[in-house]
Amino acid sequence: MAQSPDRDPYPDALRACALLVVVLGHWVATLPRLVDGRLVETDHLLGIWDAAGVLTWLVQVVPLFVFVSAAVSAGSVERRLRDGRQAQWWAARALGLARPTVTYLAALVLLAALSLFTGGRLLAVFNQSLTIHLWFLLMLLTVQALLPWCLRLDARFGLRAVLGLVAVAAVLDVVRAQAWTPQALRWLGRGVADSAAGIAWINMLLVWLVPQQLGIAWKRGRFGGVRAGVGLLLLGTAWLALAMASGYPVAMVGVALAGNNMLPPTLALVGVMWLQAGAVLAFEPLARRLLAGRALGRVIAVLGALGMPLYLWHKLAELPAAWLGERLGLPIDAGSPGEPGFWLGRLGWIALCLLVVAPLVALVVRFELRRTREVPAVEALRPTLAGGLVLYLGLASALVWGVWPGAVVGLACVALASRQLRRRGNG
Repeated sequence: MAQSPDRDPYPDALRACALLVVVLGHWVATLPRLVDGRLVETDHLLGIWDAAGVLTWLVQVVPLFVFVSAAVSAGSVERRLRDGRQAQWWAARALGLARPTVTYLAALVLLAALSLFTGGRLLAVFNQSLTIHLWFLLMLLTVQALLPWCLRLDARFGLRAVLGLVAVAAVLDVVRAQAWTPQALRWLGRGVADSAAGIAWINMLLVWLVPQQLGIAWKRGRFGGVRAGVGLLLLGTAWLALAMASGYPVAMVGVALAGNNMLPPTLALVGVMWLQAGAVLAFEPLARRLLAGRALGRVIAVLGALGMPLYLWHKLAELPAAWLGERLGLPIDAGSPGEPGFWLGRLGWIALCLLVVAPLVALVVRFELRRTREVPAVEALRPTLAGGLVLYLGLASALVWGVWPGAVVGLACVALASRQLRRRGNG
């Protein structure tokens, strides 16, 4: 599977690396807990090890994915804007996410049905974690729907559009914390962490638009080069240092036990965005030299083709991995960081997950290849909006309610959305 000669391999490599970090990060963070050799629950690494919070500055790579996706999509969106076909572009993206998600949700529904006859002990443990990663699809669909607006903002304001989004996000954090005095501003992070989100839920959208706006500006050449990359790395480092000094939680993922910079996103998360954009620029010359080799290019092409199946199905691999660990008496419950065998146990757990996910993804890819690959999307705005709404409802249902009953409701909605988003006369 070779790269197209006209396709830039660097963005593909960035997205492939981000995918691997997400998958491995999820597996490392999941800590199975056994009692008398039987799985009873799972812990999260952030919940039992404070130092892991800093690691999330490296493994929270969703901003990187949004940044790169915006840069890659900007040109095609501009062309469709000129042709008046923006709704069809978004419908095609939504359809491309909906179709494989139907397969995943169908498998979860089947799993839920089987659990009715087996007691459902393992499913109960993993019920919520098997759908929690669908939040990313909701966020990505939303920010991509706003790509035309972001393109217009960039055309009119350039990098000031990025600064404007950050400024509004900062104001919302200030309002959330009621930080009206210099002393309160000094401890802004602590005030945010101790306050209900309120109006700051708007940052669920605004903060994720920051890397998208940055990606567009990078694509249009408004900044670039190693020097700009180093500058952004320094900015991100200083930003995070100030954020931590003001009391923001250290962890950059939405785990309540470790604080919360994600629900909704806070100003601290913007520091990670500066770091990741800076790394993209600073390491670009080296990365392009490495990507000039054919072998690495083929690996990136394969990972790109497997991206959606691997993202959707990697969490499901944890359930059979736990079952195998139980049956074989493997040390999948390795205790806590600092205890003997903890990190060796993590490697064993990852190996089990890899052992399961490889044939699982192979089966999924084989099934998807048997389907019609290119299904034209609707062009009109009304069916696009209707299909998009049902898709959102389906993903949200599975996200909030887990496998049971969320996947059941989600499957019905996402399957309906898949039909509504495809052009009539195409099966």
